[in-house]
Amino acid sequence: MVIVGFDPGTAITGYGVLQQEGQGIAVLTFGCITTPANLAAPRRLQRIYEEVCRLLDEYQPDVVVTERLFFSRNETTALSVGRTIGVILLAAAQRGIEWVEYTPLQVKTAVVGYGGAEKKQIQYMVTRLLGLSATPQPDDAADALAVALCHAHSAWARGLEARGR
Repeated sequence: MVIVGFDPGTAITGYGVLQQEGQGIAVLTFGCITTPANLAAPRRLQRIYEEVCRLLDEYQPDVVVTERLFFSRNETTALSVGRTIGVILLAAAQRGIEWVEYTPLQVKTAVVGYGGAEKKQIQYMVTRLLGLSATPQPDDAADALAVALCHAHSAWARGLEARGR
């Protein structure tokens, strides 16, 4: 199963692509889609859409995964992130790719084992669990890998459950 995790944002959208076979998980690629601040919002979203389409076409994922949008303080950021998620969902829907979202608590628990984990703990565990030589940079790429890793662990556990283990 190929999993693409996204950490959506207008300025920076992190992505991480994992290949899961049984308990084995390999990193295919990770990085960030960036857009310049001086570009109008529609053009920024177009650039994100085009890059998301390129990734989906290149890696042919089985599932696209994002973290559930949760902002209690900054409405402007929430709207911006929501627009980016919409662009990602459009690209996935056009290709018939399933979409799954996880809460921040689910991601932290799946990756670190503790729902109150700090960002540095998540980055450390992403690096170790995926056998990377260095922590993915910028943080958005590590966050996208964490979301994809959450799905890989959840899918593996669902598979065990389905087999009655």
